Amino acid sequence: MEPVLVEAPPSKSVSHRVLIGAALAGGESVVEGVLESKDPERTRAVLSAAGAVFEPLGPGAYRVRGVGGALTGAGPGVEPVSCDVHESGTTCRLLTALLASGRGRFRIHGAPRMHRRPLGGLTGPLTELGASFRFEEREGYPPCVLEASGLNGGTVGIGLDESSQYLSGLLLAAPQARAPLTIEITGRQVVSWPYVGLTLQTMRDFGIRFDVSERAPEAGPDAPWRAVDWHSVKAARPGGVRFRVRPSTWRPGRYTVEGDWSGASYLLAAGILGERPVAVSGLRPDTLQGDRALLDIVRSMGADVEVEPGVERVRRVTARPSTLRGVDVDMSSCPDLVPTVAVLAAAAEGDTRIRGVAHLRIKESDRIAAPARELAKAGVTVDERDDGLIVHGRGSDFRLNGRVLELSAWGDHRMAMSLTLLECRGADVRLDHPEAVDKSFPAFWATWAALRAGRDRAAERRGGEA
Repeated sequence: MEPVLVEAPPSKSVSHRVLIGAALAGGESVVEGVLESKDPERTRAVLSAAGAVFEPLGPGAYRVRGVGGALTGAGPGVEPVSCDVHESGTTCRLLTALLASGRGRFRIHGAPRMHRRPLGGLTGPLTELGASFRFEEREGYPPCVLEASGLNGGTVGIGLDESSQYLSGLLLAAPQARAPLTIEITGRQVVSWPYVGLTLQTMRDFGIRFDVSERAPEAGPDAPWRAVDWHSVKAARPGGVRFRVRPSTWRPGRYTVEGDWSGASYLLAAGILGERPVAVSGLRPDTLQGDRALLDIVRSMGADVEVEPGVERVRRVTARPSTLRGVDVDMSSCPDLVPTVAVLAAAAEGDTRIRGVAHLRIKESDRIAAPARELAKAGVTVDERDDGLIVHGRGSDFRLNGRVLELSAWGDHRMAMSLTLLECRGADVRLDHPEAVDKSFPAFWATWAALRAGRDRAAERRGGEA
């Protein structure tokens, strides 16, 4: 059967980083393929408030006049520049570090949910480097007022127990420091490591040079460091990796954003769970995006997923209806896939254990509790664990046959899109906040309608053949 062909949305993670690189560069850059959704809009708005100029050239395309180094806030005796991140955790974490590397006063604030997401793991190291924060409600949480006078060089430690965005923010801020900055990883664990690779790639694309060093896992704290190619660092542990960034200038250029594996995950999952294959175009098989791990995860579950052969950088990925089996999977490096994998696991034979994602409790929603409670409404038993979930799959018997499901998206874009996958098993899904998808995939409902139309045509043909 011919697959339904759809296009992956632009990468949200890459969009954030490219907008930042262009805004920091001296001179004009052109960026194309930027995801037009709420989160990158927040990043663009904060960068604009701090001095960068974005001229729209068309959908997802901008001519950017960068600041050539430091972002600029308000001077003494003036209200601080308002930096409203709304619900974008990426904007909040990356831009807090960048603003600290600038000059002036900034007020960092957002939606109520954002004010419950911790920031102290980043503001602590920034304070060591010379920034000053005044928290308005709760210590270590937004809203806060930042007084920036640039960052000092030296050595600083950063914990990644809650988010790798703390490190990404420091890396993006480091070229603006007054002297070379060495960043070492501390804490108990490292989550979402692949996103650091996206940050390093953006820095390199915009002309920033840096050094990466490793030491062996069995080595003690006094062991020597060994210089490595940053591409070779596929995972990290506290005390095992460090970065050194020299003061440098961001170079303007032209950049096109690649397709998003996070957004594509829902489309590929629809091909696996449904009755007609789905082919998603616009994806890079060699991407640094951590959510490319979807391919390995679903293949381990028995899914039939194929990457189009060839030498082209951007290719098509096709997922076909498959019988799935339960797996035990550490998703600490790809936590955004957890809601998608949880729904796939509901249709698998046997249990699926998802682990390594304790930090999902403080995302846009509690992404451990939310899948468990919503899948229960579809008759799926899910056990919550401190660091993840156990989904008791219902296998081929998981058919909902027109059953109406009144589900909550928990105000979370990833929950909204993953729960919609239950339609592939015959449910009539009714979400309380379908507009939540606008955060990362505004075209989701139009794309989903195309998938639904393809499924309906396939069903009509089967009916005619009966």
